[in-house]
Amino acid sequence: MNRLRLVLAVFLSLILLLLVAYAVVIQYAPSFGGDLTAQQKKEFEHLQNFDQGKFRNAKDVPKPLTFKETLKLGYAFFTTKVENARPRKALPLQPVSAAELTNNTETRLIWFGHSSFLLQHSGKNILLDPMFGEVPAPFPWLGEKRFSDELPIAVEDLPPIDVVVISHDHYDHLDYTSIQKLLPKVKQFVVPLGIDRHLLRWGVPLEKIATRNWWESLHTQGFDFICTPAQHFSGRKFSNSQETLWASWVIKSDSLALYFSGDSGYEKHFAEIGEKYGPFDLALVECGQYNTRWADIHMFPEETVRAGKDLRAKKIIPIHWGAFKLAMHPWNEPVIRAVNAAKKENMKIEVPVIGESIVLDTLTKPLNVWW
Repeated sequence: MNRLRLVLAVFLSLILLLLVAYAVVIQYAPSFGGDLTAQQKKEFEHLQNFDQGKFRNAKDVPKPLTFKETLKLGYAFFTTKVENARPRKALPLQPVSAAELTNNTETRLIWFGHSSFLLQHSGKNILLDPMFGEVPAPFPWLGEKRFSDELPIAVEDLPPIDVVVISHDHYDHLDYTSIQKLLPKVKQFVVPLGIDRHLLRWGVPLEKIATRNWWESLHTQGFDFICTPAQHFSGRKFSNSQETLWASWVIKSDSLALYFSGDSGYEKHFAEIGEKYGPFDLALVECGQYNTRWADIHMFPEETVRAGKDLRAKKIIPIHWGAFKLAMHPWNEPVIRAVNAAKKENMKIEVPVIGESIVLDTLTKPLNVWW
């Protein structure tokens, strides 16, 4: 009996030690970001999409997982063998020079993989979800490295950035090391509600941050940035799930209409956005990292194309693939399925090589099946 008590005491002590270590790490490691203040939560209470300290989707999703379900899902993710889960060789990459970016006068987009883009338009530089780190996790040893060995251009060589747009605070969209490197270059950050707490902890001055709720807009640098709905969730640690808002973004000028989906399951908000702000010259729409287990918060490729049609987009680029393994499908399956669906639905689709410039004023080129 005494031996059993000793074993139990040691086991409980280890659990307590782990909990204390976790509390210390999230308190002092900056990559976890910040938390909403009590004052912010009080200010958000009147919002239709905020309830009991958390932001909510229009539908009651995602379903909260029990501890057992979380363990089961984690086990499946790390043990399921997926053929062709990562590219067998380095992905093709088109280098970009600092001079090329500085002297550009065209309206164009440059893809950095996953959901990260540089938009150049009317002499302005806008970064979308700039995740330039190697691993989408709070620490490098917690995840798998990106597929590409390098980026088209070093972050330090990017031109001055007029606006950084963030869709939500997951690690594959909001990266601490990337923000640190970009900070001296950026004039303004445009983010959904609550994400200012992360940026403030990372040293971004308050006057550089503009926060918006769904359907709210900001006019700056000659653009209208409209925060629009998405069906997803947020959180950077166990204790602050859904405390910050997730969103898609409409970016408009006198001569450009662009849609950026962030992460989202397929729902009626795409049609609502298309009706209110479409047609769009181009829609960047989430495509990869899907699974039937989380179909409410990530789209299948066929839904990507359907969303593009709902948005009344003239052309789509599938995003959220080509950089990280975050689901249990082959690395290039998303684009294969999206291209096939686009052909069936007569939807124009572009699939750039990482680093390639997509010039919006030119006709769609023949598809380069580089994957």
